[in-house]
Amino acid sequence: MSLHGRDVEQDVRELSTLLGDVLAEQTSPDALATVERVRTSAIAYRRENAEPRSAVRAELEGLDPETAETVARAFSTYFELVNLAEERERVRAIREGSESGSLADSITGAVERFAERGVDAATVEQVLSDVLIEPTFTAHPTEARRKTVKAKLRSVADHIEALDEQRLTRRERDRIDRQLEAEVTSLWQTPQIRDRRPEVTDEALNVQWYLENTLFDVVGEVYDELERALAEHYPSLDVPKLFEFRSWAGSDRDGNPHVTPEVTTETLDRQRAVVLSRYRDELKRLSGILSQDRRGLTLDGAFADRLAADEERLPEVASAARERYPNEPYRQKLKLMRERLERVGDVRPGGYGDADELLADVESIAASLRANGAGAVASAVVDPLVRQVDTFGFTLASLDLRDHRKNHTETVAAVFDRAGVDYAGRDEAERVETLTEAILQSEPVVDPADHDDYEGTPGRVLRRFDRLADWQREYGVDAIDTYCISMTEEPSHVLEVLFLADQAGVVDLPGHCGLDIAPLLETESALSGARRIMGTLFENEAYAAALDARGDRQEVMLGYSDSNKENGFLAANWSLHRNQKRLATITDDHDIELRLFHGRGGSISRGGGPMNEALLALPTETVTGQVKFTEQGEAIAEKYANPDIARRNLEQMLNAQLRARHRALTGDGHGTPERWHEPVATAADAAREAYRDLLETDGFVAYFERATPIPVIEDLNLGSRPASRSGERAVEDLRAIPWVFSWTQARCILPGWYGLGTGLQAYLDEGGDLGTLQELYEEWPFFRTTLDNAALSLARTDLPTAAEYADLAGEHRDEFFPRIEAEYDRCVDLLLDITGRDGLSPRPWIERNLDRRNPYVDPLNLLQVRLLATEDRTDAEERALRLTVKGIAAGMKSTG
Repeated sequence: MSLHGRDVEQDVRELSTLLGDVLAEQTSPDALATVERVRTSAIAYRRENAEPRSAVRAELEGLDPETAETVARAFSTYFELVNLAEERERVRAIREGSESGSLADSITGAVERFAERGVDAATVEQVLSDVLIEPTFTAHPTEARRKTVKAKLRSVADHIEALDEQRLTRRERDRIDRQLEAEVTSLWQTPQIRDRRPEVTDEALNVQWYLENTLFDVVGEVYDELERALAEHYPSLDVPKLFEFRSWAGSDRDGNPHVTPEVTTETLDRQRAVVLSRYRDELKRLSGILSQDRRGLTLDGAFADRLAADEERLPEVASAARERYPNEPYRQKLKLMRERLERVGDVRPGGYGDADELLADVESIAASLRANGAGAVASAVVDPLVRQVDTFGFTLASLDLRDHRKNHTETVAAVFDRAGVDYAGRDEAERVETLTEAILQSEPVVDPADHDDYEGTPGRVLRRFDRLADWQREYGVDAIDTYCISMTEEPSHVLEVLFLADQAGVVDLPGHCGLDIAPLLETESALSGARRIMGTLFENEAYAAALDARGDRQEVMLGYSDSNKENGFLAANWSLHRNQKRLATITDDHDIELRLFHGRGGSISRGGGPMNEALLALPTETVTGQVKFTEQGEAIAEKYANPDIARRNLEQMLNAQLRARHRALTGDGHGTPERWHEPVATAADAAREAYRDLLETDGFVAYFERATPIPVIEDLNLGSRPASRSGERAVEDLRAIPWVFSWTQARCILPGWYGLGTGLQAYLDEGGDLGTLQELYEEWPFFRTTLDNAALSLARTDLPTAAEYADLAGEHRDEFFPRIEAEYDRCVDLLLDITGRDGLSPRPWIERNLDRRNPYVDPLNLLQVRLLATEDRTDAEERALRLTVKGIAAGMKSTG
């Protein structure tokens, strides 16, 4: 078999053939024949307009448990391989577009856009200085694949890449073909389902892998493209820091009792060790290149001073370096730098105190090379390291702490109770006053030495804040300097964290505040009450002093997931949009710089979708330049596993943010016409009412339990934290991820569209006109992106398949499924009318992908339905059921 010189269709065909060969060797002839009959019947149903699914269903109904497991594994493995083929096609498209210059949303495209529109250098410089993009990786459990399986798939992807890109002899191609066959065979023989729930350390290691093995290497290439584009159009400009990566893995405590201070310490220590190791490797590589002879160099300025300082700091190492590299000053300096990296966090003296010291050393080498006529060397091999150190520091990724506000309230109440103050019995205004006085007084409320006396939640929270002080001393304030508060509803919820940080010595006002405190606004009441919450804080003496110490910048996190689960798709998006504008007004009124932190998930209903489009659709008033957003689950692998795709994602983000910041800075597009708001507000209110009516109808929870695989998903070993906050099965307590995951599995992705059709129709029924909605779609990025994202969820919804699941709901089926069908039809009809498209998807390639995937997802859905209906499942049937979950997730390229 050869995959050389190809397109995606050929890749899929040949990988399918390889999988068939492996199945022939690894399974019985009967099982193989069954897989083939199921496959051909499913294709006939989808592509040849054959009779309804009776043929596929008949094949699946009679399967014994072992054969059912084989069928589930076969189709699941097929999708894993198809996903690699499509990833390869994405890389081809990126490279072809880059070569032809057709990538309009590239970094070069953004700079050329500025130049064509006559934007002056001073404005571009201001835009660059304002922009900072902070992807934040979370450990939210939406990745259905085992780490071992992912490693094998990456190996398969590497083999496909070699066959696709390298000029190989027949012998070399044959060797790679054999390796590919061996890897697919090993993949088939590897257990696909986790036997244990991942530990927090596993999740932190997963995030670390992408940072260490992909992003560390590609970030310099992104800067290089920008610098080259600027050199052509704005040659006088320097490029500041534009990216910073952050992580919640190992530090997010909301609902996860397994994230202990010991886990966070281990994460910080391991990340520092990893990034220091990468720097040492880079310095070793530079030592092989920078072999310039001192006798041909003029050495003065910063480089000479820094070399002399290191020689004085580490005389024995300097002597060994001179002996090994006589008359080669750059190599001598690099040797000393490697030694200083070895001593970071060590008891031995001479180590780097922080990453800024290393950065200054690397920059001095680059400047010296340029001064000695070796600018090409500096640009090619030293500048990328400058960008790496500037981006990753000594932390690899800074950690954000997060916990639920009720835990802080309980802890603060316990602390004040020991001081004789009834904090729990006080109203909100009294709590704010009590906290403010306690923060501003010089003495602690309770001696920190007594913290170990507290038990339960107060003990855990107090020890965490004590350790936070230790972490900042050991790893630097930047290593862990943000605290997110889930379900923030009141100003006191923010002041409680400031109080606890003050008690631990992390805050010492006035003058020092070691934390950005980020309230997470996710409920409708919190979003609508943003002015009350934030205005109270900005006018509070203690909090104003903390903000002053942090440069008067306020980070606010917006929760897309829980907002959607509470309000429905359209109402949540509209609430988030208009409340972002409110937040911008509030911060402007108080002369505070706003940094929005968008808590987006991978799926459309949790704020997912193309990030570059999302950035361009944000209200112009909110685009201050700095932006944070979460990256979660399978979306991390899709965006960052392959270096070409990772680089492309960073380029698109930067293109969008540069353009958005320029638009905000110049006032272009400030404020949308008021007449646009009324149609969306009307539609959002009606959409929310329809959505809440569905969820609050008696029997809906029972319908959800039976018409989706939520009972299976709750028991899957996907992540380290529980599926619900309370441990009970109720929509309000269920986490947004399993809520969306369950509907996605059942091919009824109602969290991504339910209520939209009713809402839009309500606007029309109240005298609105279709032409206005069409105008909004054409002219307003927010409205266009919202509808396009809903269209993607509708395109991935398959009502005939959803009906199979609905049949499991018994007496509840007729109450709910017809309502869901009717809303789906309304959404589809109105979206097609508004967009003027023939098909739902705004991207034709998605339709092609769905056409290719549906015949292979169908058997997994039907098998899952059959197994869900089976009582007292055998172990083999239980494994088969879990495999269907994994396979459908791979086929849909989405979980939660």
